Amino acid sequence: MNNRRFNSRDRWGASLLLAAVLAMLDQFVKAGVAATLPLGSSVTLTPWFNLVHVLNPGAAFSFLADAGGWQRHALSGIGIVVSLALAVLLWRGVRSRLEAAAYVGLIGGALGNVIDRLRIGAVVDYLDLYWRDMHWPAFNLADVWVVGAAGLLVLASFKPGVAPEPRGQGGTS
Repeated sequence: MNNRRFNSRDRWGASLLLAAVLAMLDQFVKAGVAATLPLGSSVTLTPWFNLVHVLNPGAAFSFLADAGGWQRHALSGIGIVVSLALAVLLWRGVRSRLEAAAYVGLIGGALGNVIDRLRIGAVVDYLDLYWRDMHWPAFNLADVWVVGAAGLLVLASFKPGVAPEPRGQGGTS
């Protein structure tokens, strides 16, 4: 049995690489949607799921969508600052693999949507879930990463963890 504690700093580069892969996968799917579905179109796949091509200049649930343009830069800035803060926390050490995975998902999802905001001024959404005439707001893979990561953080909060190993204390392993 391996008694060594988890240390996210040991895997910091790999974690950031994985976050970048998640953001790029999101961008790849969005490019495919933009290339194959005209803006505003919809393709029914099941009685509860459509592929759509819509642009959301706001945040979740189109919050701030009609704010006049300033939200593009504000939301991009928030996404970048949060991603940097999470990268720093991973560097400093988090208490579990679950928490580290959540941070990676949050960074990947946030940056996937930041890229859209900086590149085209809005986020490309394409997943449309519905029941009868009730539609959930369209979303994308980056949103799935963020929501999934939030769920992992909730799970991690219930799991007893150990504090990261102190650095610079002169201890031996």
